[in-house]
Amino acid sequence: MTDLSSSEAAPVVEAPIGAPLLILRLEGLALLALATCAFAWTGKSWWLYGLLFFTPDISFAAYLAGPRLGAAAYNLLHATIVPALLAVYAIFFGGMTMLAITATWLAHIGFDRAMGYGLKYADSFHRTHLGPIGPLRRAMKATP
Repeated sequence: MTDLSSSEAAPVVEAPIGAPLLILRLEGLALLALATCAFAWTGKSWWLYGLLFFTPDISFAAYLAGPRLGAAAYNLLHATIVPALLAVYAIFFGGMTMLAITATWLAHIGFDRAMGYGLKYADSFHRTHLGPIGPLRRAMKATP
């Protein structure tokens, strides 16, 4: 395993392209739509949805402590497993408010995936499981 805190280059990870990338983005769009419908089903105010939608992006602040901690915080708030488990708990024990919050969280994750923002690697904010974003994407397109 490569230690990304060293001066060595990060291991190259192939990003999905073509049909697999399209499918991954469509899955994100499907998650956004399904989670938004789940929120609507709770009957909670759309103000709550609007207020909470970008809340997972507070994880960006962890990048001030470095890319390793930033990636860990971002991935914690942008992986589907935690809000999905909380949604199941909310359905059986937590009630509509908790379900509305977790549905909004999942909708945000779906939105990010549909836009091409994936889970982060520890060496750079711009390297994700869906491929590079921002300046790294532009640099890769410029390279023959």
